[in-house]
Amino acid sequence: MTNPVKFLVSPPQLLTGTLALLLSSPLAAQEWQPDILADGQPNITGMWNNVGATATPLEMPDQFEGKVPTQDELDAFIARRDEARKGAVWQGFENSNGVGAYENYWFDWYWSDAQADAPALIVDPPNGRRPAFTEQALAQKRFNVESEHDFADTVESGDRCLSRGVFGMMMPTAYNNGKLIMQSPGFVMIHSEMIHNARIIPIDAGDHVDEKIKLWEGDPRGRWEGNTLIVESTNFRYVGNMRAPGSGAGNAPQHEGRRMIETFTIEDENTLRYTLTVEDPKTYEAAWTVAFPYVKDGEYKQYEYACHEGNYAMETRLRGARVVERGLSETGSR
Repeated sequence: MTNPVKFLVSPPQLLTGTLALLLSSPLAAQEWQPDILADGQPNITGMWNNVGATATPLEMPDQFEGKVPTQDELDAFIARRDEARKGAVWQGFENSNGVGAYENYWFDWYWSDAQADAPALIVDPPNGRRPAFTEQALAQKRFNVESEHDFADTVESGDRCLSRGVFGMMMPTAYNNGKLIMQSPGFVMIHSEMIHNARIIPIDAGDHVDEKIKLWEGDPRGRWEGNTLIVESTNFRYVGNMRAPGSGAGNAPQHEGRRMIETFTIEDENTLRYTLTVEDPKTYEAAWTVAFPYVKDGEYKQYEYACHEGNYAMETRLRGARVVERGLSETGSR
């Protein structure tokens, strides 16, 4: 009889800024202890990679609903998903004038082994499903679909080379999954290769900035509880069109009043257990939490991400939309 997946024993619940799971789980008290820096921070400096979690679905698959899979069941499930995507061939370009899609070898996961860590990235709500969008958020999503190419301002924020948001930076994605973490006295910096976002997190820095100051990735405040770094971010600015997990067509809005709680728990010298909880009552009907591991990756190298310099798509997509509008206007079809 194989053991059940350890992470599903107790889904995390948010308690006054701390995940209860981390206070009660054996992961919070490891025999192995990290080096301690001069300012008292556990040392997590280095390159970390979540590419192993890219084969894990966002939401709980139907086959595992209401049950805790064994490790053997989970291994087989993740292996099937990984093998299917690596063997998939993109088709549909044969009769088109387009440039087609990326071949699989452009993606990080093509060269990496999937990690059978959990059946879903969402661990709370306990059913492993993302809470529904509010009517306000659904209306914005519909607007995004209809009007994304009306102006530069309505294009998705990552495509504008402005910000992929906390979700876009921290969640597993197609490529550029390596995160460089650096520490200096009183600070942790997380550098993402895409758009060269650098999140600078003050440690034990007191209150957040004035509520009038709104930021793309919020205003973070970090603190250490044992071997767990807890980061609370507030003061998010409103962004109407921003990438978000499972948002589908139209992406999703980020509303003012959003609150995000992240935890980085040191499991061993090569593993950080990461969780992210989002509370945004104008976007989602309830708070929800994702969890997955970051693994130390000394082989990964971050390269220049010349987003603005090479972002010809911004100009051509808007120009193309204007051509389409002129054509529709001339035929009277609009």
